[in-house]
Amino acid sequence: MSYRIAGIDVHKKMLAVVVSNVEVESEFQFERRMFGGNPEQLRLLAAWLLEQEAEEVVMESTAQYWKPVWGALERYWKPIREKREGAKRRSGTLHLAQAQSNRGRRGRKKDFVDAERLVKRLVARELTLSFVPDVEQRLWRAVTRKKYQLRRDVVRLNNQLESLLEETHIKLSSLVSDLLGVSARRMLKALADGETNPAALAALAHQRLRATPEQLCDALGACTELKPVYRRLLKMTLEHSVNRVPKATILREIIGDIPPPGSLAWC
Repeated sequence: MSYRIAGIDVHKKMLAVVVSNVEVESEFQFERRMFGGNPEQLRLLAAWLLEQEAEEVVMESTAQYWKPVWGALERYWKPIREKREGAKRRSGTLHLAQAQSNRGRRGRKKDFVDAERLVKRLVARELTLSFVPDVEQRLWRAVTRKKYQLRRDVVRLNNQLESLLEETHIKLSSLVSDLLGVSARRMLKALADGETNPAALAALAHQRLRATPEQLCDALGACTELKPVYRRLLKMTLEHSVNRVPKATILREIIGDIPPPGSLAWC
């Protein structure tokens, strides 16, 4: 009886791939082949694995380079192995091994040896495998991570602005909850452009702002002695925040375009 498993040592530009029958009493006899990392080579890899009748594939989670390999096999190899006549229970299974669990002895790295070790340790259940969600979950994960990164960037910019203003004795953050909001942005932009009159800056605030003009004038009083260097730093920080709102709007549109989980659009 034959049950063949493939091991892939993943690099940025090339893949070392081995396949062997694992239901043998003696040493595994590996078929070896090198592939590139471009899309055409990944399709050739999937075709070769089908030709070799590999039932399972195990690869190492090397940086982010495993993702296109996984995606190509998920598209071109996995469905064919799962749906073929006589398919076994685990036919078409992809495994992602944590690199730490496949470490070899110290010395020069050998690609095919690493791929062979993946197969041997998978059979011996010595690998630590990572959970890889399906395509739908991976898409939602990418979007939510980007949303978190944008939110984190906004918080970071707010903190930078507050730190800079406190250093210049401008207490605007005591009266305005969001330094990147409409009112604060108007006043800070004018301040960065060289405005030195506190009353003129206070007049730029939105009428719905709770702080009174007198309070704003008091908080912005230090603008009369603000050094040009601080104005340039303030302008630079504000320029970094210009694209945050459009990006957040685009991200909301992207989220709205994604089909809800479990809908027929994913089928």
